[in-house]
Amino acid sequence: MYCSGFKKIIKSAFFPRKFARNSKKLRKIRYTYILGIGGNIANEKEVKSRFERLIVKLEKDRRFKLVKSSPIIKNKAFGYENQADFLNAVLEIKSSLYALKVLKIMLNYEKIFGRKRSFKNAPRTLDIDIIDFSAKIRQSERLRLPHPKACQRLSVILPLAMM
Repeated sequence: MYCSGFKKIIKSAFFPRKFARNSKKLRKIRYTYILGIGGNIANEKEVKSRFERLIVKLEKDRRFKLVKSSPIIKNKAFGYENQADFLNAVLEIKSSLYALKVLKIMLNYEKIFGRKRSFKNAPRTLDIDIIDFSAKIRQSERLRLPHPKACQRLSVILPLAMM
């Protein structure tokens, strides 16, 4: 089971945080997304810094409005376990873009941060998963929503509960 392996909670300037200030404007934005972020390549301080740089990039990206973030948690790797512990957090964002477009943008952010896909569950600099898309169900070859294993992963459940 994925629910064992929690090690500690990590806080920073951006984790946890409420970003949105104008709820009237936010209501006009069409969709709410829950994103799971994770990484384990480099030491804890560098991974945390990478998460913070992602927040800065998302704040500057006019296609998205950050709403809030969870604390960061440190937990054991799952799937392929012979690797460093992961840092994970959850973000709530708003966008008028549809899920497949957001997926494409998030995959590009992963590339910007040096993500290489060598094998399933491999170590990674930055992983961004769409966990939920305005409570909609989507099943396609490229994207399944809500994320099919989110409710089994401590790396999602715990940060989401703390958010």
